[in-house]
Amino acid sequence: MNISNEEKIALFKKMIEIRLFEEKTETLYHEELVPGFVHLSIGQEASTVGSCSALQPDDYIISTHRGHAHILAKGAEPKYMFAELFGRTTGYCKGKGGSMHIADFSKGILGANGVVGGGFPIMVGAGFSFKLRKTKQVGMVFFGDGASNRGTFHEAVNMAAVFDLPIVFVCENNMYASTSPAEKMVSGGSIAGRAHAYGIPGYITDGSNVLDVRAAVQEAVDRAREGKGPTIVETETYRYKGHFEGDKQKYRTQDEIHTYRMNRDPIDRFQTQLIEEEILTEEAATAIWDEIRASIEADAQYGLDSPLPEPEDALNDLFVNP
Repeated sequence: MNISNEEKIALFKKMIEIRLFEEKTETLYHEELVPGFVHLSIGQEASTVGSCSALQPDDYIISTHRGHAHILAKGAEPKYMFAELFGRTTGYCKGKGGSMHIADFSKGILGANGVVGGGFPIMVGAGFSFKLRKTKQVGMVFFGDGASNRGTFHEAVNMAAVFDLPIVFVCENNMYASTSPAEKMVSGGSIAGRAHAYGIPGYITDGSNVLDVRAAVQEAVDRAREGKGPTIVETETYRYKGHFEGDKQKYRTQDEIHTYRMNRDPIDRFQTQLIEEEILTEEAATAIWDEIRASIEADAQYGLDSPLPEPEDALNDLFVNP
C-alpha cells in the first residue's frame, strides 16, 4: 500500500482530534454538561481512522453507541458534534440525537445507533440502493464483538454475501462486550473467521496500528467497489475507558488497562514511527497536539454557547407531526 507522508500526517492529526475530543467530552460529562449516557472509544483511534481513511466522501457508514470517533473520522466537524452532545440547536440533529444518535447524510454518515446490532440491516438496505442506482459507492458498518453474536449480524452478512452487496463489515474487537470478555462469549476463536461460513473473505488486523488497519480495510473496500461483494475485517483493539462513563470496570484490572496503554497506544506508536521515519520532529508533533487541543477547546465553547431548542420545536422533524 502506497501512502504519502502528507496522508500519514493527516491520519496522525485525525487520531489526535478524536482523542482530544473524547477526553474533553469526558471532562464535560463529569461537569454535568452532557446529558444522557456517554460511551468513549479512547484507545481505538487507529482502528476507526484507518478504516474510514479507505473510504471516498460519498461512501456511507453506520456507527454504534460508541460512535464519536467514526463520525469524526468520516468528516464531521467537532463543534457541531459538541453542540449535539449538549442538546443545542446547532448540533447535527438539532440537539435531539445526543451522543448515540448523530447523523449527517451529506457526509455519508447514516447515523450512530443505540441499539446493539441495529446498524446491520440499515447498511444492507443502503447496499441494495448502491446496486439499484448502479453507483460505485461502498457501505461500511462498524460493530463490536458483542454485536457479532446478534441475529442481525448473521442475517445481514448472509444477505450481503448472497447478493454481492458492496459492504465492509468492520468489527472493532475491543475485548469486552459491555462487561463480558470476548474470549468467553465469541465461539470459533474470532469474528473474522465466521466469514468462511458465508463464502466471503475475513481478515484480522492489528487495531493499534493505523497503517495495518488502512491496508486491510482498503483491500476490502476495493473488492466491494469492484462488485465482488462484502468482507469482514476484525480489528484487534482496546478501549481504555469503561463501557460507559461511570462504569466501575470490575470485570478487568487497572493493571491490564495500564499495560495496554503503555505498550500499544495507537497514537504513541504512530508518533514514534513518524519521528523515526523523519516525517515529523518532536517539536512538530508537539505543535500539532497544541494546535488541535486549542481547536477542540474552541469547538466545545461553540457548543456551550449555542442556544437550547424551544419547547415548541419538540415535534419538528418527525415523520408524523400530530
